[in-house]
Amino acid sequence: MTSLVSLLGYAARHGRILLIAGLVAGIALPGAAVVMKAWLPELVALLLFVAALRIGPRQALGAVGDLSVTAGLTLLFQLAIPAAAILVMMAGGWLDHPIALSLVLMLSASSISGSPNLTLLTGNDPAPALRLLIFGTAVLPATVLIPFWLVPELGTAGEVLLAAGRLLGVIAIAGGVAFLIRGFLLPLPAPETLRAIDGLSAIAMAVLVVGLMSAVGPAMVETPATFLFWLAIACAANLGLQVAVAFALRNSRLKDSRAAYSIVAGNRNMALFLVALPASTTDPLLLFIGCYQIPMYLTPILLRRLYRPT
Repeated sequence: MTSLVSLLGYAARHGRILLIAGLVAGIALPGAAVVMKAWLPELVALLLFVAALRIGPRQALGAVGDLSVTAGLTLLFQLAIPAAAILVMMAGGWLDHPIALSLVLMLSASSISGSPNLTLLTGNDPAPALRLLIFGTAVLPATVLIPFWLVPELGTAGEVLLAAGRLLGVIAIAGGVAFLIRGFLLPLPAPETLRAIDGLSAIAMAVLVVGLMSAVGPAMVETPATFLFWLAIACAANLGLQVAVAFALRNSRLKDSRAAYSIVAGNRNMALFLVALPASTTDPLLLFIGCYQIPMYLTPILLRRLYRPT
């Protein structure tokens, strides 16, 4: 047991390197990516469990005042920003372009399940990210209605609502079990125990990304120009939104949690929406989602200085 804890602690210290290794493996080993893709739901549940175990129920719930902040930011990220983007694209006549559809889906989605883990890898408190993940997923069936009403090309919202409900169920089960274990078996975990949990989180994220990159490897070989185009769009959308929110909050009363909030703003769970898309838009969006994983998993490295705890 001691050797396992030490090994996980080592993984925690080199978590950023593990994320890069996962990205490289997902691109270089397309066969492994296809195999891991079948295990994505289980890996997502594991990530949620580990994040909730690391944070604990008290920090996850936060103070009463945190609820208004969480609700306000969720409505800003999932409703106000996508609605404004849609209106701008509509005015410019760009709404039927695959780039526009990709960005609308990204902006309308709730947080990725790994946002607390990414926040942790930047050295910041992951609890605000977990609260946004839980609340954002819970209200997604309501916030997604307006974007889908404004963009009928995306299909009906019914399947999306079912997918959001399934994810909310996974969050409830994984988080509930983790909180019970933390509350009864690990009420005051030792520092080495927390480092071991951090290491497990880093390993799980590295394995998860292998499956998420299944569409990227073939595109790099067969259509490199198309791959680079979508990678540029994904990086600009993901990192641009993170940087914008981080600078907007740098002098606000939310500055101590700006890393968590910025990471959630730029990293969204677009996979929820794939079941609702018409077949004609699936292929380019799948490549965008694959490319989107690259800035997502490089966030702790690329934005390390921006998110450095003060």
